[in-house]
Amino acid sequence: MELKPMRFKNYTWPHNPEVYSVEARRQVAVHKVPFGQYVLQDLGATCRVLEGQGVFAGEGAYDQFRELEAVFGEGGPGLLVHPVWQAASAYFVTLRLEEEPLPDFVRYSFAFWEDCGAYYQGLMTVAGGQSGGTSAGASNGKQAERTVYTVRKGDTLWGIAKRYNVTLTALIAANPGIRNPNLIYPGDKVVIP
Repeated sequence: MELKPMRFKNYTWPHNPEVYSVEARRQVAVHKVPFGQYVLQDLGATCRVLEGQGVFAGEGAYDQFRELEAVFGEGGPGLLVHPVWQAASAYFVTLRLEEEPLPDFVRYSFAFWEDCGAYYQGLMTVAGGQSGGTSAGASNGKQAERTVYTVRKGDTLWGIAKRYNVTLTALIAANPGIRNPNLIYPGDKVVIP
């Protein structure tokens, strides 16, 4: 079976890395409750991580590593195509030279973090000075109609924002009564802007 070559942005590996792993995790918060007990809250999946090791061998091996290093230096996300991992937008997070390079042999390791697009609309600046008792949606002395969501077990503000297609920043700004955005409980009311 012939595997596709690994690519990131405009760089294509001359041959695929020898070793790689894909890791997926869930973020879980622990909250203490009275009498020495605790409650776990599922905050959702975190980014997947692709790590690996490879070698460049033969004439121009060190030049290949320098090209890869230049791509790492560009920063920002890019399209990562890997033979065992679906194509995804990812950040090139680490690039490590594993031993002293030779002109014809370089051993290296790398890591990519998947960009899940949670902030696909970008982060927004929230204007300060709004008090909890006034609404930015009020007009002609009347309160504008807003949707109010009742939190259920396992909900997060990020998940609610995604469900209603609003930015997390806008959702937090519309709910000044929520002191800690990472801590919501079943039965809480969340105003959808």
